[in-house]
Amino acid sequence: MFKFSVLLLLLTLAACQSHNPYVAQSQLLAPAPSSAPEQLDRSAYPAAPRDFARYRTWSWQRLPAGTAWASSEQVQEALSNALDQRGLRPHRAGATSDLLVTTELRLEQRIRHVREDYGSHYVHGPYGNQYGMWGRAPLQRSYSEEVMVVRIDLFDGQDGQPVWSASAQALSTGSQSERAAALRNAVQQALTAYPPN
Repeated sequence: MFKFSVLLLLLTLAACQSHNPYVAQSQLLAPAPSSAPEQLDRSAYPAAPRDFARYRTWSWQRLPAGTAWASSEQVQEALSNALDQRGLRPHRAGATSDLLVTTELRLEQRIRHVREDYGSHYVHGPYGNQYGMWGRAPLQRSYSEEVMVVRIDLFDGQDGQPVWSASAQALSTGSQSERAAALRNAVQQALTAYPPN
């Protein structure tokens, strides 16, 4: 048996020493066709990152529409103040603005689920001989809420390309002054990530 396995091993090694039919070859590449561009085509590469520091002025691309929840003037004022806090100023007449701004305000219904879990209780008597234990099942409640959603879109003033977009929401409950404060907070929340890093 041992001789047979040694003979099989020797035959395998002899087979490895046979001629290899595969030969490595290299051929020259054909010259580029005459229709190939001589210059580097930069449109085939990703665009350079935007320099948000160059955006200093803004104007409305389209005035916001008012709703029963907030007037157009309230939306304009809230957005103007929020953009001013980020260093963006309204453009002067006769000059083109760096950014064009649109905003949309809409009301939506949302369902909020609240779980109240009271847990279990254990009672020990004052004299060590009274014991008790009980518990409650978790209570699940659902509420329908009306929320106001603010969407802000910024476009480049030169080429009209979209530059930045965000949205935020606020509850649409309370008095008119509370709703105006909620609108301002929603606009501030939407602009928290501007300018992007």
